[in-house]
Amino acid sequence: MGSTRPAIGDTAQRTGTEKRGAVVAALMLAMALAALDSTIISTAVPQIVGDLGGFSVFSWLFSGYLLAVTVTLPLYGKLSDTFGRKPVLIAGAVLFLLGSLLCAVAWNMGALIAFRIVQGLGGGALQGTVQTLAADMYPLKERPKIQSKLSTVWAVSAVAGPGIGGILAAYADWRWIFLINLPIGAVALWLIVRYLHEPERERAARARVDWAGALAVFACGGVLLTALVQGGVAWPWLSAPSLALFGTGLALVAVVVIVERRARDPIIPGWVWRRRTIAAVNLALGALGLLMVAPTVFLPTYAQSVLGLAPVAAGFVLSVWTLSWPISAACSQHVYRRIGFRNTAMLGAGSASLLLLAFPFLPYPGQAWQPALLMLLLGAALGLFQLPLLVGVQSTVGWEERGTTTASVLFCRQTGQTIGAAVFGAVANSVLAARLGGASDLDSVTRALDAGAASESVRRAIADAVHAVYLGAAGAAALAFVVLLLMAPRRFPVLKEER
Repeated sequence: MGSTRPAIGDTAQRTGTEKRGAVVAALMLAMALAALDSTIISTAVPQIVGDLGGFSVFSWLFSGYLLAVTVTLPLYGKLSDTFGRKPVLIAGAVLFLLGSLLCAVAWNMGALIAFRIVQGLGGGALQGTVQTLAADMYPLKERPKIQSKLSTVWAVSAVAGPGIGGILAAYADWRWIFLINLPIGAVALWLIVRYLHEPERERAARARVDWAGALAVFACGGVLLTALVQGGVAWPWLSAPSLALFGTGLALVAVVVIVERRARDPIIPGWVWRRRTIAAVNLALGALGLLMVAPTVFLPTYAQSVLGLAPVAAGFVLSVWTLSWPISAACSQHVYRRIGFRNTAMLGAGSASLLLLAFPFLPYPGQAWQPALLMLLLGAALGLFQLPLLVGVQSTVGWEERGTTTASVLFCRQTGQTIGAAVFGAVANSVLAARLGGASDLDSVTRALDAGAASESVRRAIADAVHAVYLGAAGAAALAFVVLLLMAPRRFPVLKEER
């Protein structure tokens, strides 16, 4: 009997052109669930803490979700290659909606954190599988269209999420932040079940799932990411808990290597790192995750503390990059068709490095339009950087490897963001301590500013701290440029069916 591996484009052919719009709508709704959940809860934290208590651990509402999403990406990628995208996406959506329902009925902060982790376990399936299906359904020439639509979903969610969360918390109840997911998810599930059709695969052709490897990867990622997220926050970096977690994480890295080498069909196969193209994209997008921390985490603080803007205006300074990023991503196809995926991404990474490097040279205290202009240009640069790499690397593998490849790219980007938050947080706090003396940190200083108890010297210290972070982000963009120059092939080995 012949091979049962689906050919490239089979998913699109079986779905049909007339039904593809419905599936795309479902993918955008599913992506919106994951994207909104990262931002919508932020403005409702005071109401949640006031109702449930647990102020000392509320940060785990974000950290727990992020950890669950990140560590499950490799598993879902492998499962989608083994069993198909549709069952994995349906299972992930059901799990996410179950977590949302449980969050809405949480009775204390501990329960809410646990249920957020359940949400994250489903969110990992949504993020990875949606991106993989987008590549399955569209040929290379049309793929930027769907990817730009998904980028727009993230952009709109970044802008609208905090506002929606604040409105629901103020005029309804914070529990509606989670209940609102249920009708959206139900519509997405109905569209997926009814309109998404994948090629049938013989049961005998399916590989066994490496559950031992999945457990090892989950444990290793969970321990190391917890050490990074909580280090310098819940405990000092050189404290016993921090050292114990890092030591355990490194030991688990060795366990993962041993288990995956022995596995017949590993969760993280060796070819992900042996192939130059995939390895280079993984490292470059890991650097992208790293550099994104500077604007997303530190720019709002800079806008409020140094420029003196209100929270809404500070959010606008950040949000302008969500306008240029999707447009640049959609237009990137005209660039990479002429100069190639690698050179387009290098153009974006190099431009991003220069723009990030320019931030410390803005006048003090300056005006809001100056950082806003830099963010607008940075979004355009990152659109040229990210999308060509994602589209390019997905086009170098067949159906049976695309889920694993996409998951590895997203995993590296998520891990880069986690590392960036830890590293740049330490950089900012060390600069503040040097400028102000003692053990000053960004959180305590910004609270003092909000209370009107800080001087001009404190504002300058905050500016210096954020400038140092942006210099580090410029270095991360430069690192991505060098990685692509030295590791990535000048022309990606695109499969013939993809041309």
